[in-house]
This record gives sequence, structure tokens and C-alpha cells, in this order.
Amino acid sequence: MLFAALTWQVADHGPLRTLDERLGRTLAAAGDIPSGLAEFFADLGNTVVALPVLLVVVVWTGWRGRQRWQQWQRRQGEREGEQGGADAAGGPAPVRWWLPPLAAGLALAAVPALVVPLKLWLARPGPPQMAGGAHDGFYPSGHGATAAVAYGVAALLLTRSRRPRLRLRLRLRIGNDNSNGNDNGNGSGVDARSGAPAAAATVALTASVALLNAGVGIGLVCRGYHWPLDVLGSWCLAGVLLAVWCAVCDRWAGGGGRAVRQGAGDGAGPDRT
Repeated sequence: MLFAALTWQVADHGPLRTLDERLGRTLAAAGDIPSGLAEFFADLGNTVVALPVLLVVVVWTGWRGRQRWQQWQRRQGEREGEQGGADAAGGPAPVRWWLPPLAAGLALAAVPALVVPLKLWLARPGPPQMAGGAHDGFYPSGHGATAAVAYGVAALLLTRSRRPRLRLRLRLRIGNDNSNGNDNGNGSGVDARSGAPAAAATVALTASVALLNAGVGIGLVCRGYHWPLDVLGSWCLAGVLLAVWCAVCDRWAGGGGRAVRQGAGDGAGPDRT
């Protein structure tokens, strides 16, 4: 909805576009941020920078996912006939380990496929510093969308790669607590302590990506490469792509969220609801 509203204001030369251009000129002329620092952050939205970063994460998480899949297959073969299914393997299998890395690459490839037609359609002129350039349009920002999608989906891949271990640890802890009759709350304390470093790492990674993208947006505006609404619109578009990536992976990649919930329900026993 926000993206549609911003696009309407830009296309219809609305009052928000007038304020946006006034703010963009002020920020570009202020010079509060050193030009070298602003240029550095603006360059982080270049494909030549963002794409290699995402490729490294895609290769690493794909390799880790394949390793987990192979380990699951070996454990399943060793324990075949004992309990069967995910329980026999000691945890749920990453059914389609290749889907999250593949979807990450497709998400980044979708950026120019969406941004370029919008730029050509709206044909918004750029800031004064870009006068006479070869660009046909500046809304939304391709650099802003590239950085938001590339670094955002890389963070999501790294976060997702930790989930199978946490799920397996939860299943094992639930099984041990129920088998030992631990109802005094000590088990939950152990789980909280063991999960705290992972949660802290996730928060730190999320904050780092958010600050990095904020730096990219500020650099683009302060260097006069884009208007503020160009960057904001690109973030909205990137948010849609990241949400689609999450929906696709949660729906089809597998990994055992349902198995963990089932395991928790089984551990509650027949007398608990």
C-alpha cells in the first residue's frame, strides 16, 4: 500500500513529490556527511558489490543445507526400522535444501525486472547533480532495491541456516524433560540460556543489515544520485520481494517446523491439551 501511494505521488506530481525534491536538494547541498563516506555507502548498492556478497552466502548456505540433508539420510539409514520418519533421524529433514539459495538468487534477479520498467514508465527526472545523465528515470532506486534485497536475503539465509539445529535441540530437550518428568521449570531455563546466543546473533545481524541499508539510502541522497522517495520506494519494493522469499521457503523448503510442533504435542502426553 505504501509503495502504491508513493508511486501515485511521483507519477501524479503530487505534493509529497514536491516536498521530496525540496528535501533532496537540501540534504545534497548540506554536506553534513563527508562525500567520501557517502560515496562508499552509495556504492554498496552496486551490483558488482552486492552480488558477490550474496553469492558467497548462497554457496555457503547451500553447502550447509546439502550437508544436513546427507547427514539426515545417513542417520535415517542407520536407524531404519526403529521408529521411522523424522523421529528415526533425530530431527526433521531439510526437504528441499536447495530452494532457499535458489529463491535468493531469483529475488535479486527480480530487482531489475521490476525496477527498470517502473523507471521507464514514470521517467522521473533525477536531482540536479544527475542532470544530463543517461538515465531515463530515477524512481525507484535500483541501487537501493539491490542493496535491500541482496543484503536482506543474505541475512535471512544465514538466520534460516541456524533453525534446524535449534529445532533439533528443542525436540531433544522436550523429549528429555518429559521422559525425566522435569516439571520444575529447570529445562526451560536451560533452553533459554542455550538459545540466547543465537537470538542475540540474529538481532545483531538484523540491526547490521538495517543500518547498512540506511547508510546506502543516505549516501544515495546526499551524493545527489536519488531523491529520498526513490530510496523509500525501493525499500518498499524490496520488502515485498523479501516477504515473497520467506513465504516460498516456509511453504515449500521444508525443515521441520510442523514436526517440531508435533513433537511438542506428543511430548505433552495424552492427559494434556
